[in-house]
Amino acid sequence: MKQDIATATGAQWYLAQFKPNAHRIALRNLSRQGFGAFLPLTETTGRSGARFAQRQRPLFPGYLFVSFAPEGGNWRAINSTQGIVRLVAFGGAPAPVPTALVEGLRARCDANGLVRSETMPPPGSMVRLRTGPLADFVARVEGMAPERRVWVLLELMGQPVRVAVETDGLDPV
Repeated sequence: MKQDIATATGAQWYLAQFKPNAHRIALRNLSRQGFGAFLPLTETTGRSGARFAQRQRPLFPGYLFVSFAPEGGNWRAINSTQGIVRLVAFGGAPAPVPTALVEGLRARCDANGLVRSETMPPPGSMVRLRTGPLADFVARVEGMAPERRVWVLLELMGQPVRVAVETDGLDPV
């Protein structure tokens, strides 16, 4: 979930590990203590009984981003926050996460912290492969795969061949 960040001078992003299924508790308690927190979420489809249900899961399971100024010394309270296991640290000091990485993630998220999916071609549409050994081949989109990949069907030597391709390597026909 996206939280308002106290833009204190010298505030940096850090990584905190949260307890299993305790990300909502951790976010609420970090916010109460005045820390900025960011938890990018992704939407997955899972089975619930006989039905399929959409669920929001953390993009990085078990971890969320916390913003604070390390000189303040109040960051030690994060380790004892309900829902948090610990701050990721090296050599006894919390390890900062590059600000560009976190801001890039925040730019790809909506107001609720849900990562917006890039435009994926709909199943059944025709696409041209742009890169790789099969460049310039035309294929039919079969379905979506995790990690920004698309399953396409090519016809090679009279036989249909199923191939996983990254979305940025496709052009609509």
